[in-house]
Amino acid sequence: MKTLYLNIFSGLSGDMFIGAMLDLGLELEHLKRELAKLHMEGYHLHVSRAKRMEIEGTKFDVHLTPDHDHHHHEHSHHHEHEHEHGRTYAEIRQLIADSALSDWVKTKATAVFHLIAVAEGKIHGRPPEQVHFHEVGAVDSIVDIVGACIALEHFGKPRVLAANVVDGTGWIDCAHGRFPIPAPATMEILAARGVFITQCEEPHELLTPTGAALLAEFAESFAPMNDFAPERIGVGVGGRENKTRPNVTFAFLGQSGPPAGTHDWETDTVAVLETNVDDANPEWLGHFVDKAMGAGALDVTLTPGQMKKNRPGVLLTVLCGLTEADKFSELILRHTSAFGVRRTLAERRKLRRQFHAVQTPFGEVSVKIGLLDGKVVQTAPEYESCKKLAEEKNVPLKTVYEAALAAAKLESDSPAE
Repeated sequence: MKTLYLNIFSGLSGDMFIGAMLDLGLELEHLKRELAKLHMEGYHLHVSRAKRMEIEGTKFDVHLTPDHDHHHHEHSHHHEHEHEHGRTYAEIRQLIADSALSDWVKTKATAVFHLIAVAEGKIHGRPPEQVHFHEVGAVDSIVDIVGACIALEHFGKPRVLAANVVDGTGWIDCAHGRFPIPAPATMEILAARGVFITQCEEPHELLTPTGAALLAEFAESFAPMNDFAPERIGVGVGGRENKTRPNVTFAFLGQSGPPAGTHDWETDTVAVLETNVDDANPEWLGHFVDKAMGAGALDVTLTPGQMKKNRPGVLLTVLCGLTEADKFSELILRHTSAFGVRRTLAERRKLRRQFHAVQTPFGEVSVKIGLLDGKVVQTAPEYESCKKLAEEKNVPLKTVYEAALAAAKLESDSPAE
């Protein structure tokens, strides 16, 4: 399976990650073309070869263009105010949403920013939406994070694995003052994902919040290599010479055998929101199910149960994406009689899916095929597609459904072209 292994023995930052991707063969022109889709002005990219402790790699920098500052100051005070504050997470999210980037890059880049905004918000006591990325930081972070997602898409969205997470010791000066290393935001991001971290004797910050967020969003595990065949090596170079280790990140692109006993299924993590309801009007619950599905929940179920004081009640369960958990928790609290919501994270294993159009005597039906290790294990005609034909041709739904299954079976039995 196509895999990117990050050996982060000297930590990770956004610019080191992109340096390593360019070193692996990401074309700078491709990166620039994709980043241009953000319509963000005032910066240019600088790429050079650099050495750290005699290891050579690619150094990536984002330079703010001087005229960017003038452009700000020639305008009203309103702009100066913006210049001081940079952009909020809400503005960055909008910038990404309005761009012509691919859906995958948009989703992933927003998820990475969300991790940082939630962490910074917790530390500074403000909602994620209002977290500020200061001027340089905003442009830098946007280029680094969106660029990282562009790179991963360019390499075919490989599975990402990483070495154990390490940071230095000492203090770091930043926009808000002097903080101990690891920076609080870095720790919050790792804590949210339950990642183990070890400090080493290097008296500098090795892992930045951006680096931590990229790892938290993309890396499946943090461990030494296991059953990995490297094909290409990329070296991303950091900004200074470290004292105890070369300031570089190694990115290996190659193939990983599936860990013992695993399959080629897709994995992801979803939020499971639950609440016990014993005093709700059934019509409210029915309305809630429609509302939650309409708002993009992955699934909503109502399970009857016996509650306290022998009351018949209902267990309401909503499955949703991790970044949507707050939105759906709020929906439950507003639209049902619940006083609280339990939240757990669940790992999913999903068959790889394909959709085929098959011909039946009644017309064309879309069929969902589920594959495991290359073999078809599930075949399911799509309900809406069957229902439409059943109504048009005035035959039972069951008949169309069976015809679609038979047609799909014929197709899978015939040799592939």
